[in-house]
Amino acid sequence: MTPSPASSPTFEELRARSAAAQDGPAYGEGSVIACDRLVRIFSAEGVEVQALQGLDLTVAHGELMAIVGASGSGKSTLLQILAGLDVPTAGRSVVAGNDLLTLDAKARLRYRREVVGFVWQQTARNLLPFLTARQNVLLPMQLAGFRARRARAERADSLLELLGVAECRDRRPAELSGGQQQRVAIATALANQPSVLLADEPTGELDSETAAQIFEAFRSVNSELSTTVVIVTHDPMVAGEVRRTVAIRDGRAASEVLRRLATDADGQESVEEREYAMLDRAGRVQLPRPFLEALAMEHRVGLTLEPDHIAVRPEG
Repeated sequence: MTPSPASSPTFEELRARSAAAQDGPAYGEGSVIACDRLVRIFSAEGVEVQALQGLDLTVAHGELMAIVGASGSGKSTLLQILAGLDVPTAGRSVVAGNDLLTLDAKARLRYRREVVGFVWQQTARNLLPFLTARQNVLLPMQLAGFRARRARAERADSLLELLGVAECRDRRPAELSGGQQQRVAIATALANQPSVLLADEPTGELDSETAAQIFEAFRSVNSELSTTVVIVTHDPMVAGEVRRTVAIRDGRAASEVLRRLATDADGQESVEEREYAMLDRAGRVQLPRPFLEALAMEHRVGLTLEPDHIAVRPEG
């Protein structure tokens, strides 16, 4: 049946709706990190590999979160883009108001010095071996022209104190343990008061006890300085200690685990954990592989819209 003219929107009405939608808030507005349909394609010898395939992600100011994923999932590529060390092929990635797709070389250098701090997995990459711990923390501030000498010295000492390595201030990296090196590295990454601290497998080379201490250092930084912290890790201990964990699979955000403290009738506190599948901007959801295998779902599925949910069923 052909709808009557009265029930069909006019061209002017459609244009007004489109304009109203475009005038609305941008995706991720108000977030310190917003990745909108982010794509990264690598080409080698005529072969293209899509490391990120339209990834959507938002991170709130002051959040402490983890990103997990198998090797090749795209999590390290995402971190490199957020750090300003790589450039997305398409999509939009904004960190603290900086559009990473449009930064020129000079702006990108300023971004890496002042907007984000970065902690590598390999402790040797984080610190200059011929400088003391205090000198390593001072160096980024000197390069950025951060305040006066006295203010720089006070901030360096304050960061080393916060991270529990004040007694190491005059030692060089070779004189520090692995855990001490990583805490000095965190202090160095925070020297210029970045909006976001990024860490790539920061506990990967450490034993479990030292790893717990490093995570406690990230927690202190997050609570005391209100710095947004994003940790890429495969360590289940680290991933389980944050309020939010995002899993990346096949270049997209696949699932998200949210944790919160709950108090029972006896006043005992416990952590409640709930996992969600993530719905991206294109309406795509990655169903967990065990779910698909349990119901032998392949190629096609049936969808039914119910009053309060969508039912997904095997084909047939």
